[in-house]
Amino acid sequence: MASARFQDLLVYQLAEELADGVWEIVRGWDILARDTVGKQLIRAADSVGANIAEGCGRQSYNDNRRFVRIARGSLYEVQHWLRRAFRRRLLTREQTAALHNTLEALAPKLNAYLKSIGRLARPRPGESATANDQ
Repeated sequence: MASARFQDLLVYQLAEELADGVWEIVRGWDILARDTVGKQLIRAADSVGANIAEGCGRQSYNDNRRFVRIARGSLYEVQHWLRRAFRRRLLTREQTAALHNTLEALAPKLNAYLKSIGRLARPRPGESATANDQ
């Protein structure tokens, strides 16, 4: 399976931007907020990029797609924890806006990346599928 270096993928770079932004925000919270919402939020945000990277290292398109789906689940978890943080008044409007911009860019890129994995290797209708996903 030929693949790009995960570090070169825009979707991975956006995941890093999200994780770094979350980290910087959570560092400023008090101990209770960091220990509850903060740790969960950081883990979920870090998981998006980690699963994109792990999927790139897998030996098949199906494995890669599976890890990208996990990354998408982690992205939804980030959205959940951001909602909780906002409702608990842990985020400023500026922080919310900055993270929202990254999320708005990342979500469709992640879905597009998932759709693209293995697309070129799939056989056309009527062709043999023997070499696909090897």
